[in-house]
Amino acid sequence: MLYRIAEPADWQQAQQTGFFASADLLVEGFIHSSEQHQILETAHRYYAGRADMVLLEWDEAALAAAGVRVEREWVESRQQHFAHVFGPVPLAAVRHSWPFGADAAGNFALPAGLASAE
Repeated sequence: MLYRIAEPADWQQAQQTGFFASADLLVEGFIHSSEQHQILETAHRYYAGRADMVLLEWDEAALAAAGVRVEREWVESRQQHFAHVFGPVPLAAVRHSWPFGADAAGNFALPAGLASAE
């Protein structure tokens, strides 16, 4: 599974269009996503103080079946490979969505259902 911390407006748009897309797809040609172990670091790095995000879980096999290419590419600033999704994500590939955000102290935690799957 792959994960995306999404803007609420992008998730709402996806529910209307049937496909998730975000500004990074238009600007960079792919949608940034993470493996489960990368979620919290990504949240703290890019979404500090945000309490209104949505965490999406994508089925990589469903993306492949829909013809959406996924490549793991080295990100020098993070010293890790990250999954880049080269196209809009069909809603059929979205397995779960959770409200996701920092608590009052600014900390993020994985949703209960996801944390138990680790």
